[in-house]
Amino acid sequence: MESANLSAVTEFLFTGSPQLQESGFLYFFPLLFIYTYFQINTDEILFAVRPDTHLHNPMYNFISIFSFLEIGYTTATIPEMLSNLISEKKTISFIGCLLQMYFFHSLGNTEGDLLTVMAIDRYLANCNPLRYPTIMTPQIRAQLSAGSCVFGFLILLPEIVWISSLPFCGPNQIHQIFCDFTLLLHLACTDASVILVQDVIHALAILITGLIISFTYIRTVTVILGFPSVEGRKKDFSTFAAHIAVFLLFFGNVALMYLRFSATYTPFGDAAITLTFSVLTPFFNPIIYSLRNKDMKDTIKKLFHFFEKSGWYFDGDCIEGVDCSR
Repeated sequence: MESANLSAVTEFLFTGSPQLQESGFLYFFPLLFIYTYFQINTDEILFAVRPDTHLHNPMYNFISIFSFLEIGYTTATIPEMLSNLISEKKTISFIGCLLQMYFFHSLGNTEGDLLTVMAIDRYLANCNPLRYPTIMTPQIRAQLSAGSCVFGFLILLPEIVWISSLPFCGPNQIHQIFCDFTLLLHLACTDASVILVQDVIHALAILITGLIISFTYIRTVTVILGFPSVEGRKKDFSTFAAHIAVFLLFFGNVALMYLRFSATYTPFGDAAITLTFSVLTPFFNPIIYSLRNKDMKDTIKKLFHFFEKSGWYFDGDCIEGVDCSR
């Protein structure tokens, strides 16, 4: 009988913010627009980088991989959020909750690892430019990219397997808009001290990664400021600014979300931080990379010009793949 009680919870109910619960349809269409717009912008970067040999260098290679990860990162949570906003029963299965946590955080960890690699890449390009081509070879670049992905996905696997073995005997309400580690552990019928240990481990990982990237960027900025040429400083800063903006946006929201410990927010404030962390941060990243970078903007313009010349656009009279010349 005790065993049956411990395994009673098979699904979880999202309760989140009252505002989101009561006005789901009002938030559905803005979120759908953001998700669609994000996918289009990210696809633009991927389609721009791959065919253009001018962009076949480490920096743009890392940007294209980062953009690809962002697609998976948003897809892990936003479709489920959209479904819950318009359905009366805002639930997710136990297995679905574990899978959502695993992919969302694994992809997030991989992005953090890749941002570290990108920071080191910019440091080498600016601080050791003569040796940079021999250090950042295609083989090293591929190994760093693959290593970021493997590490990001393997590091959380033991934690997910451990959580899947815990007994959940009720309640089953998750006061958030997607599954997360601490919230799920609070529902487990187990010693609460494990939650503190898990929080400390995650906080240390975030702090160490953030400090490494911060130190690398500070060192890079110092070197750029020492360039004798004003034009050289402006050119490097224009490229470097996008990296710093994405880093601050990404880790700033991670810090608000996971470095608060005992600090509490109102339900609406908690939902707002979560939406910023899981939706708005990835939404702005491709915009920053494409709009702050002249080479990327030029390539995207060429891409649109190519499709326009080929007749692959829609203006009310033309359809996809049909010659639209007047």
